[in-house]
Amino acid sequence: MAMKILADDCTVCGTCEFDCPGGAIGMKGDMYVIDAGKCTECAGVHDAPNCVGGCPADAIVAA
Repeated sequence: MAMKILADDCTVCGTCEFDCPGGAIGMKGDMYVIDAGKCTECAGVHDAPNCVGGCPADAIVAA
């Protein structure tokens, strides 16, 4: 499973992109999106998805 960004809640701050160790988060148009094919939910790197803990808007959830 992968994480996803709730577009209505995202403030486009960019924190998630820098928090993602797998490079799964990037811009698409004017919003950040998570590439489900690259998202590992930080398995083997962090105890929980790093982007979720770093998001100040709580805009990242399990897909």
